[in-house]
Amino acid sequence: MTTFFMLGRYSSEAFKGISAGRTDKALKLIKKFGGEVKSMYALLGEIDLVFILTFPDMEKAIQASIALNKLTGISFTTLPAVTVEEFDKLIAKV
Repeated sequence: MTTFFMLGRYSSEAFKGISAGRTDKALKLIKKFGGEVKSMYALLGEIDLVFILTFPDMEKAIQASIALNKLTGISFTTLPAVTVEEFDKLIAKV
């Protein structure tokens, strides 16, 4: 499983639909694509949300990102992530 950070930005329409019910639907959608939620945070500033998730592959992460946008109206930037320890091992091979 690969870790992904999903950074979300609300549109004015997306703000109107904020609810615990929509969050539950989003969690179910993430699971539908094989994802697991590690943590979710609401933020103040340029980014409104950050989800830390795992997915089996990039394809599933992309599908979930687009499906979440369709469901919520929230625009997500989805980024693969590795721990610093993994990164150090990768660059040692360069």
